[in-house]
Amino acid sequence: MTMASARNPNLVSVSEQARPIFKVSDTAAFSDAEAAWARVNGFTAKASQLLVVPDASGEPAKAFLGTGNNYDPMMLRGLAARLPQGDWQMVGAASDAEAQQEAVAFGLGGYVFDRYKPSKEKPQARLVVGEGVDLDAVSRIVAACALTREMVDTPAQDMGPLQLETIGREIAEENGASFSVIVGDALLEENYPAVHAVGRAATELRAPRVIEIGWNLDKTDWPLVALVGKGVVFDTGGLDLKGAAGMRNMKKDMGGAAHALSLGRLVMQSDLKLRLVVLVAAVENAVSADAFRPGDILSSRKGLTIEIGNTDAEGRLILSDILTRAGEHNPDLTVDFATLTGAARIALGPELPPLYTADDTLAAGVAASAKAVSDPLWRMPLWDGYNASLDSEIADVRNDSAAWAQAGSVTAALFLQKFAPESGSWAHMDVFAWNPRNRAGYAEGGEAQTLRAWFHYLQHSFANRVAR
Repeated sequence: MTMASARNPNLVSVSEQARPIFKVSDTAAFSDAEAAWARVNGFTAKASQLLVVPDASGEPAKAFLGTGNNYDPMMLRGLAARLPQGDWQMVGAASDAEAQQEAVAFGLGGYVFDRYKPSKEKPQARLVVGEGVDLDAVSRIVAACALTREMVDTPAQDMGPLQLETIGREIAEENGASFSVIVGDALLEENYPAVHAVGRAATELRAPRVIEIGWNLDKTDWPLVALVGKGVVFDTGGLDLKGAAGMRNMKKDMGGAAHALSLGRLVMQSDLKLRLVVLVAAVENAVSADAFRPGDILSSRKGLTIEIGNTDAEGRLILSDILTRAGEHNPDLTVDFATLTGAARIALGPELPPLYTADDTLAAGVAASAKAVSDPLWRMPLWDGYNASLDSEIADVRNDSAAWAQAGSVTAALFLQKFAPESGSWAHMDVFAWNPRNRAGYAEGGEAQTLRAWFHYLQHSFANRVAR
C-alpha cells in the first residue's frame, strides 16, 4: 500500500478568501440577524454545534463553533466534513499551541478510507493556519495517524505479514534506518519460538515474521526508546475459535503494529534526539492441522515456558518474544502497543485506552502529554495480587488467567510484565484502534489512539536526555 502522505490537502498556509470561524460559548454577543439565524437553526452554542451564516447573496460568509462550557481543540475534527467547500480560518486561538492542536484536529477530520471505493466523497473544506503554526509538523502528525488508520482499515487479504514487512522496510529506507526481518522457520533458529508457534498455521505466503528497525543507534549518549507492536493481521481465535461477531473486525488486530510503525516513522521524520528500535511481530492466528493447541507448552525467547490455556490469547505470546528482544537493546524506555483484550473495552470503553506502567513519573508525564494534545488515556493498576491467576502447575506461566473471568486487561498486562525489559521503564497500551460508530470527525473504522500523546511526551519530556 502507498503510505499516507506527509502533506494534508485540508490544511493550507495561505489563502486570500478564507472565511472566519468564531468559537462561542453562548449567543449573547450575536447581532440581531445572527441571533435570529441561530434561533431558526436551533443553535445554542452547545459543544461542537456548528452554525454557518450566509451573506446577503446566500453564500457562506462566516461560521460559529459552539464550545459549551469546556473548549477542546478536537472539536475541530468534525469541521472538515461539515463546513461548506472553501477556505476557512479559526479566530481567537488562546495560544500558538492551541492553534497547532486545532490544525491537527481539522487534519484528522479530513481522513477518508477510499481504497476500495474511490468514489467516496472527500471533505472539501480547508483550514488556513496562522503564522504561529508549524504546518510541516502538523502534517507529519496527521499523516502518522492516517497511516495507522489506513493499515487498520485495510482488510487482512491486503494487510498480511508481508505487507507489514513492506511498510516497515519503506519507513526504514526513507529515514536512513536499519531494517531486518526473520521469517517462517528461521524464527526457531533465531529463538523466537512463541512468535513461530502462533503464526505457523498460516499459509507459506503469510508466514510469521519479526520485523526490526533501528535508527540513530550510533548516538550512544542519546536515550534509547523501543516501540513494540502486536501485529496479528487476522485473529480467528485459533482452535479456541471466535464466534462470527467476535471475528468480524479482527483485521484490526494488527493495530498495535500500526501504532508502533507510525509512531516510529513520526519520531524519525521529526528528527528527535533519540535512538530508536521498532519491533513488530507479524502473524496470522489461523486454524489448520499445524495450529498450536490448548494445553500445549510453548517455549519463549526469555526461557520461560508458557502453558496455553486459550489460543485466543495469542497476542501476549508474540509480544513475550519481542519484548524480550527489546530488552536485549538495554532501552531507557519501552512502550508496547497492542489490541490485547476485550476486558479493556469493558472497563473503559472504546475511546479511553488503558496505560499500564510501574513508573509513576512516566505515567504522570504521559498523562500530562495526553491532556495537552487531547489524546486520552487512563492509567490502570499492575495489581500484583492478581499474578497468582497466571500460575501454572506444569509451566512457568499460563497465557490466560486460569478460571478467572475478571480483570482480564490487568492480568494480560501482568503477563507482559514478566517479559518486559529490566532496563529503563516499560509501558503497555491496550488500544482498541477502532471507532465503533460514525460521528463527526471520527469515521467508523481504524483509529490512532495515544499516538499523539506518546509523540508529545517523547518530543517534550524524553528527547535530549542523556542515556543511562
